[in-house]
Amino acid sequence: MRRRTESDLGACVQVLAEVHERNGYPVNWPDHPGDWLSGPALLAAWVAELDGRVVGHIGLSRSAADDAAPALWSSREGMSGAAAAVVGRLFVAPAARGHGIGAFLMARATREARERDLHPVLDVVASDASAVALYERLGWELLATVEQRWSPERTVTVHCYAAAGDRTPPPL
Repeated sequence: MRRRTESDLGACVQVLAEVHERNGYPVNWPDHPGDWLSGPALLAAWVAELDGRVVGHIGLSRSAADDAAPALWSSREGMSGAAAAVVGRLFVAPAARGHGIGAFLMARATREARERDLHPVLDVVASDASAVALYERLGWELLATVEQRWSPERTVTVHCYAAAGDRTPPPL
């Protein structure tokens, strides 16, 4: 695992396309997937490699107005939403699953958030059972299930999670 570089974006987009084709993530394929992975709020991103090939990705971002988890967490904790960091854009190539890559990427993003004195949170589409299972297996706390309006004609159910309250960074 290492920090993502600009030169990794092409490989990340290829893996993302495989994941989208196989698992429907992201739900809506972005017009510019490289930009979608890099967004203006991005604090850091990492890739996982297996046999010298990029097979996984995760990002850590500042919260945006449409992120539900930071608002829920900050309300619960009595803190500003700016004290949260959003974990997202997590995916692992279908052929590379079963090696614990998703858990390693989650640990790295969580550790970075805590090193920045931010609390990691995330939103996940409720229908993504494998992602939900991963977050719950890692001990993330379900804050709430909410409806998000993704367009004038589309509302999506999402689960909002926060990393467990322990401030000790997880081992890598």
